[in-house]
Amino acid sequence: PDTTDAPPARGGPIPTYPAAERAVKALAEAVRYGQWRRANAEGGQVPEYEDIDEAGAAHLLAGLLADVAPASVATLDEADGRELLGRYGIRVLPVLPAPTPDAAARAARILGYPVALKTTAPHLRHRADLGGVRLDLTTEAELRRSYEELTDSLGKPAELLPVVQAMVPRGVDTVVRSVIDPAGGAVLTFGLAGVASELLGDTAHRLVPATDRDAAALIRSIRTAPLLFGWRGSDPVDTRALEELLLRLSRLVDDHPEVVGVSLEPVVVATEGLSVLSATVRVAHPPARTDLGPRTLPSY
Repeated sequence: PDTTDAPPARGGPIPTYPAAERAVKALAEAVRYGQWRRANAEGGQVPEYEDIDEAGAAHLLAGLLADVAPASVATLDEADGRELLGRYGIRVLPVLPAPTPDAAARAARILGYPVALKTTAPHLRHRADLGGVRLDLTTEAELRRSYEELTDSLGKPAELLPVVQAMVPRGVDTVVRSVIDPAGGAVLTFGLAGVASELLGDTAHRLVPATDRDAAALIRSIRTAPLLFGWRGSDPVDTRALEELLLRLSRLVDDHPEVVGVSLEPVVVATEGLSVLSATVRVAHPPARTDLGPRTLPSY
């Protein structure tokens, strides 16, 4: 029949694909997009924490930046970085310097056994595989023996910069970071410590300010996430504590644009609670911004 004057069919043209595999892939992408839309439609919340001291952090940052040139970035020393993070409820486990075996023994008595003996030299930092970290030292004799082995094999104390730190419950070692991206603003990054993030690049990212939904999705986005949830019979770790840490760091960098970089590594997440063993905080005078609020894509 002649259909020249027939009304056009409703909707657009039917898509066609040269192979069934491509059609299946396109359909999968459409499903994922639909899931993303539904998840974002429900939104999330940026939680409030009563113990956050925003004014105290602002006062501390003003003093720390007083001697920093306008175009410079300063790395805070350990004490200042720990104090700033503490204003937002992020506790970094203290370390005590151990320039001599006697100093290491005194530090261990202050912290209480068992302790860890670690080097903090830049080329050995976080390199347990090179023998720069000795764990579960329960007596002074073990500590002194490990100190001697460390300096005999890796170098003099002045080169190694050894420290003593209290042991924490075992768990999964993770990395939590925040940096300023020139295009997107402040970004949270999460991954497992070691090979997973450093060699394989298995990390996930979210824009700041992060919501509770963002934090939950962030730790589940990496390929190695099953290690957090009881992979092959292991005990699941405290992901709620991990999500709270991410949210507190998000609040810190969102409230204070002077904080241009934070690296918490490692963060040991145990079955109950977590321990931040080391932190690096970088600060700078914030550049002038004409845009306000988080940088997000428009919704249509």
